[in-house]
Amino acid sequence: MMLSHGSEGGYELAHVLLEGLKFRYQRTIVHRLDPRVKLLLTLTLFVIALMSSNIYDEALTFTAILIPASLAKSIRRLLRLLVYSLAFSAFIFIINYIFTHSLFSSSIVTVRFLGIVASTSMFFMTTSPDEVEYVLRWFRLPRDFVFAFATSIRFVPVLMMDLTQIIDAQKSRGLELDKGGPIKRIRNLVPVLIPLVVNALVRSSELAEAMEARGYGATEKPTSMYSLKMTKVDYLAVAIILTAAALLLSLFLHVV
Repeated sequence: MMLSHGSEGGYELAHVLLEGLKFRYQRTIVHRLDPRVKLLLTLTLFVIALMSSNIYDEALTFTAILIPASLAKSIRRLLRLLVYSLAFSAFIFIINYIFTHSLFSSSIVTVRFLGIVASTSMFFMTTSPDEVEYVLRWFRLPRDFVFAFATSIRFVPVLMMDLTQIIDAQKSRGLELDKGGPIKRIRNLVPVLIPLVVNALVRSSELAEAMEARGYGATEKPTSMYSLKMTKVDYLAVAIILTAAALLLSLFLHVV
């Protein structure tokens, strides 16, 4: 049994969006940077994307985003993510045009959204869940919040993989998700959602047992084997990021 092109496109879109935000280690200068520097880079690109107000600013913004993506050897993943984000971008364009009746304004908002997506995805593409956890700890956030956030980053790809396997298994048993009306299609999702929820509950139970076995919560201030340390390369990267950001913002504000 084969799903319709619409159903396959929906699952492919979800898969691509997830892959676009999934960490993959590569031996690049960007991956080796301190996670705090990568967070600074992401926030800087995010602010630059928000500050852009015309086509020239948008071109400079995407150039600034593509440079670190190229250094991280993630430019193909980033471009693929942007291509699959065009559907939602079109929705943003239509909604904005309905309220503003301006093609220029709607186009700028849409391209700005793509810039925000690209700048945000750069952090998760180049930063492992462990590094994210270290950064959150460095900010002195509550330990339970840090653990929950880091765990969600680790388990979302696992749940997506489970979903794909469950769909393939149910398709092999004759399940047709694209047959019938809206109510029928919702009912067809039950054989997919129930195993997915069961797997999630089993994993959460196993995680709770593992946390208990390791004494989670036994001490108020647990120590860590690893700590974040800035190197000369990190300080140089911070200087380059801040200098480039100041230059771009000055160009946006027409100071230079």
